[in-house]
Amino acid sequence: MKLQQLEFEETYLSPLAAKSASSQGRSKEEDPCALRTEFQRDRDRILHSKAFRRLKHKTQVFISPQGDHYRTRITHTLEVSQIARTVAKALKLNEDLTEAISLGHDLGHTPFGHTGEEVLDSLLDGGFRHNEQSIRVVSIIEDLNLTAETLDGILNHTGHSDPVSLEGQIVKITDRIAYLNHDIDDSIRAGIIGPKDLPKNCVQILGNSTNERITTLVKDLIVNSKNKNKITMSDECFQTMDELRNWMFANVYIDSPAKKEEHKARKIVTELYNHYIENFDNIEWMIKGRSEPASRIVADYIAGMTDRFAIQQYMEKFVPSSWQL
Repeated sequence: MKLQQLEFEETYLSPLAAKSASSQGRSKEEDPCALRTEFQRDRDRILHSKAFRRLKHKTQVFISPQGDHYRTRITHTLEVSQIARTVAKALKLNEDLTEAISLGHDLGHTPFGHTGEEVLDSLLDGGFRHNEQSIRVVSIIEDLNLTAETLDGILNHTGHSDPVSLEGQIVKITDRIAYLNHDIDDSIRAGIIGPKDLPKNCVQILGNSTNERITTLVKDLIVNSKNKNKITMSDECFQTMDELRNWMFANVYIDSPAKKEEHKARKIVTELYNHYIENFDNIEWMIKGRSEPASRIVADYIAGMTDRFAIQQYMEKFVPSSWQL
């Protein structure tokens, strides 16, 4: 079965695709799997990790949403994966590597989304960035021993540097396509914006619905990246998507009703961080075999929390319990 997969990659995929047989390998050598390619093994390890399961209770935009239809970090991840795989397949690039990077790209996200990330960034010497934390999760905390290609794609899915592989570059841009459109959908559901509020120029070029906008952007991405050594969009689509993103920052992501509980989330993360710094023995189980500063280990512990676990820990440590007879 593995031989069939390797033959498929060699005969069907584009010469520009990352091939499993040519992987730069893992930091620790392992015996090869008889059934799966190296990138398939990466995908499976991420899917079965504890950090992946915790994404279902981590904020995307709306903190601990009660409605069943709001996205959380795990549904965002799955939507990125689906869009990215569609693009990779159309371009005859490596779908398995694309899926592995997609599923792993946000494993380092904190409770309460970017709010928690900003708090830890302000508290930790050297700062805190979720993409770098994703690498710590798969390399240190869960020790998944992933290939160099998957690690590069996860690390560079955001920021100024581009991933080396085209598969990683696909994830970088489809991450934006996914969150921009599902955040619009959730914000309309929440009544923060209305469908007619969206900039008319963006609607005219990209479409009026989530389906239309994603389809327009994916088609444009495929047409403009075919047989090229860089994943790219047309200038018109890229600039329009950027305009729509800026509009979302102005109307949803910053100082909107979606952010009304943000100051409480900041307080929870800050108080928990200070508590565990002063009570480091409470997380002694995380210290085994690690020689890093206490602040770094505490940040790992806080970053791994789900929204609800962080709230539960805060309630236990800072809110008095009722007296019971």
